Amino acid sequence: MAALHIQSLKKAFGGLPAINDVSLTVEAGERRLIIGPNGAGKTTLFNLVAGDLRGDSGRIFLFDQEITRKATHRRVHLGLARTYQIITLFPKDTLEHNIMLSLLGLSQRRWNAFGGSSGEFVQEAKQVLARVGLEHLAQRPVSEVAYGEKRRLEIAMALAQKPRVLLLDEPLAGLSREERGSVKQLIAGIPRETTVVMIEHDMDTALDMAERITVLHYGRVIVEGTRAEVVADPKTREVYLGH
Repeated sequence: MAALHIQSLKKAFGGLPAINDVSLTVEAGERRLIIGPNGAGKTTLFNLVAGDLRGDSGRIFLFDQEITRKATHRRVHLGLARTYQIITLFPKDTLEHNIMLSLLGLSQRRWNAFGGSSGEFVQEAKQVLARVGLEHLAQRPVSEVAYGEKRRLEIAMALAQKPRVLLLDEPLAGLSREERGSVKQLIAGIPRETTVVMIEHDMDTALDMAERITVLHYGRVIVEGTRAEVVADPKTREVYLGH
């Protein structure tokens, strides 16, 4: 069974196609990398899959269940989680509290019930932070931690939702070489029951993180295959090297 299946997806802004008849299938447990130059439509594609945008046409399936017109929170409850190219955290709250907010959103509990059952959320938040190596910063406000730690926290918030499919939008963006290594190791350690689809702008940085690669250019899939196949394809060289 495919974890994610997209059929003929289209989205235009101001009459100009951002996603132009994109179809792709990601198998359960797969590590898929979506690459392409700036403006290729990578983040727009994620926004459509996550429900942050509504497509003009096409269909989206999550484990054979159509989610094309389902609201974002419905997709989350079906097992879809994502991170964003621009980090979206609550900077005045602690790392632990950010994780707890993510857990609350998934549990469908209301804030007025939070006080009486906070213990289980605290414990689970600590476990999630330990998973990404941030347990020692649990009580630190987000605004006081390094950028790379914020990236790991955002991934932790997504993992707290126990996703079946995890969309990572440029998780290595803006990181130092050491931080990239740490985040790569974190992603590599995600269990296979979670399918990972990752966007990256820098092809060389992320090629070793995926089993199959999809190259987008001007909103279209132009190459798809294994790392060796994609690197060897002349269309890939044309997009990235101009010849």
